[in-house]
Amino acid sequence: MAASPARERSASAGLLSIGQVLARLTPEFPDLTSSKLRFLEVQGIVSPSRTDSGYRKFSASDIERLRLGLTLQRDHYLPLSVIREQLDEADAAGDSTPLLPPPSIAPSPRRYRRDELLAAAGAGPQLLNDAISTGVITAQESYPEATVTLLRGLVALDRHGIEPRHLRSLRQGAEREVALIESAMSALLRRTDAASRAKASELAPELASRIDEVRSLFVKDALSRVLS
Repeated sequence: MAASPARERSASAGLLSIGQVLARLTPEFPDLTSSKLRFLEVQGIVSPSRTDSGYRKFSASDIERLRLGLTLQRDHYLPLSVIREQLDEADAAGDSTPLLPPPSIAPSPRRYRRDELLAAAGAGPQLLNDAISTGVITAQESYPEATVTLLRGLVALDRHGIEPRHLRSLRQGAEREVALIESAMSALLRRTDAASRAKASELAPELASRIDEVRSLFVKDALSRVLS
């Protein structure tokens, strides 16, 4: 018999869902997605518990393992197999001290607070507010370098009367392109072995590049008709 909602809430008290984990960690790791979380689970980086209904639930120790694992992957370029071994060794030692990554071999990517973002992009507060409200930019506590570049582009377009609301369809188009790529790689993504995941990681940017080339040609062709 299925567990009652009250029983599941009791069993999950103090634990986080995938969405809550993403909300907590994506400010520090913007590339983290639910798919990547599931992949890290398959690779043994984290082992969340499950409710009777099968939903993943992450504990505080799971969050620490994820944070350290993602840091080691980002700053030290370690393979997941090595990261898993290091995490397991730390757990086996039984040390209650929070896991801390070693000093980074590469500088951490620059993050910008809201005021720093506006200054770096030369943008006004209203333009950023409009970009966030229309979904062109996702609101965060701090922003990566890519958002600076994006906001600079919005500043340049705004001078010609092209506002963030006009670009909403571009963002939606990007989401559709990602869905197209995901569909093309569905056979690979269904597999859980490391080789298939590595191949998918290589294939996705290649497909995105090809789609970008085709889109660029479409735009150039349409623009030539406008100017002819």
